Amino acid sequence: MVDNSEIRVVVGMSGGVDSSVSALLLKQQGFDVVGVFMKNWDDTDDSGVCTATEDYEDVKKVADEIGIPYYSINFEKDYWERVFEYFLNEYKKGRTPNPDVMCNKEIKFKSFLDFAMDLDADYIAMGHYAATKVDENGIVHMMRPKDGNKDQTYFLSQLSQDQLKKVIFPLANLTKPQVREIAIDAGLATAKKKDSTGICFIGERNFKKFLSEFLPAQSGKMVTPDGKVVGEHAGLMYYTIGQRSGLGLGSTKESTDPWFVVGKDLKKNELIVEQGYDSKLLYATSLDASGVSFFTGQPEHDIDLKCTAKFRYRQPDVGVTMHYHAKDNTVHVEFDEPARAVTPGQAIVFYNGEECLGGATIDRAYQNEKQLQLV
Repeated sequence: MVDNSEIRVVVGMSGGVDSSVSALLLKQQGFDVVGVFMKNWDDTDDSGVCTATEDYEDVKKVADEIGIPYYSINFEKDYWERVFEYFLNEYKKGRTPNPDVMCNKEIKFKSFLDFAMDLDADYIAMGHYAATKVDENGIVHMMRPKDGNKDQTYFLSQLSQDQLKKVIFPLANLTKPQVREIAIDAGLATAKKKDSTGICFIGERNFKKFLSEFLPAQSGKMVTPDGKVVGEHAGLMYYTIGQRSGLGLGSTKESTDPWFVVGKDLKKNELIVEQGYDSKLLYATSLDASGVSFFTGQPEHDIDLKCTAKFRYRQPDVGVTMHYHAKDNTVHVEFDEPARAVTPGQAIVFYNGEECLGGATIDRAYQNEKQLQLV
């Protein structure tokens, strides 16, 4: 029988309830647990308050309550170079990036994993809601967790097999309410702490104001698909495909329906908008995506696969046929039914039943083989 006390698990602790309970459960299971707080961003707000300082204080409290050693590590340089610069470059291209996917790939499961290995870790863990299953050949498969509402496999879709082999997901078979209950019963300092939401480096700040500090905004025309000028946009980077709010456009003689962003023209610096919920320009029948990553390893040959997919977090799965091209590590994806607001820069993640297969980054979308003007 395996003696868990001989197995060291380094837990990335954010100061939130999920990672706190992960550390607690691993300690209760007899593992040699070490807590580590990652500082990825200088998040001092306009009033001089740094939430990272508060979060680290919570980590220290919980670590003391559980009875585990703890450290703090600064990954601000790594984060800036590998996540934030990618984030800005995507916006420069008129795309809508997903920094959480990149943060998991480059920081939490690369920089942090390397640091944990220096602490003689056998495994790492955090507060993610995901699960794994090992097959008879020792290959680790990513699986959906028990709590479908908190399922974070979408954000973990760029992890490699080597990374996955070093991860434990203690919350795999728990729901969020159960996690809260465990924390309350154990008297953890973070038991009733509010969940953090949104992009970590923006926090509670206004997104438009934050982005303008790093990228110069260039205003331009807001036009209909046939070229009629209906308003002015504040800068293409502030808008995403399918966006409804913040356009400043009212009803017309023809319709009281709201307006939606249906495309962008980077060359002309024009934002393309259309009135009505069912604009045909919002519906794609297929897409191209690149940077494909499969959890079980990259196939050496082309693959055609009927499966399901998500192209945004918490969206219900949609039926697709995936055509994988091994030569350039890309996929062409055909939707069973037209899909609304497919957005370049976002992740598309593939599933086969309860298994998450992996993901890619959306580049282009098509409607009946005609490319939609999304960027």
